[in-house]
Amino acid sequence: MKPRATTINLILGMILMGTLCLGKASAACGDLTKVAAHPFFFQQYLLLRVDDDGKDASIVGMWHAKFTANTQNGSPISDLVIDNALVGWHRDKTEIMNSARPAQDGNFCMGVWKQTGKLTYKLNHFAWLANDTTNAPYGIGNPSGPTHIVEEVTLSPDGTHYSGSFTLTAYDTSGHVAVSLSGAIAAIRITVGTTVEDLLQM
Repeated sequence: MKPRATTINLILGMILMGTLCLGKASAACGDLTKVAAHPFFFQQYLLLRVDDDGKDASIVGMWHAKFTANTQNGSPISDLVIDNALVGWHRDKTEIMNSARPAQDGNFCMGVWKQTGKLTYKLNHFAWLANDTTNAPYGIGNPSGPTHIVEEVTLSPDGTHYSGSFTLTAYDTSGHVAVSLSGAIAAIRITVGTTVEDLLQM
């Protein structure tokens, strides 16, 4: 909530409190049982938060995320970085990822998310009917089916990092599973002070 709106609400609350007390001159103004008889007032003003967004860390923002697979088709593999992406988590519970793959083969994909706990989140994400990287980086690859990514991540208490797990299932154009991967995801928040050098260090 904006500071101006907060101030106005507090002033209105004080005026309403005064009105209630003047209307019942014989009643004790400090008696909260009288205020409790006015639940709207009690909820809207006595419990008013200075900041409606709260002070808890939020995953909303821009991130630099690295995906490291450690299983393929259910079998363990050596750690393999499969993506190094820029990700935006939006307040309307949508998400977009700029994946580090050739742009001509489709490097943007989208998802939706929900908060599952105080600092935990689940993302349901799709890359939709792009092309493979057969001819990368010089030409457009063969048509490929969709890819489905599910993430379960935990945000750090200071809101600067998140980490967790992902599963990735890639399909062919007929909807059959082509490959499945799972592993770990780690991300750092991008701020107005982040530089290219910062991103390249991850």
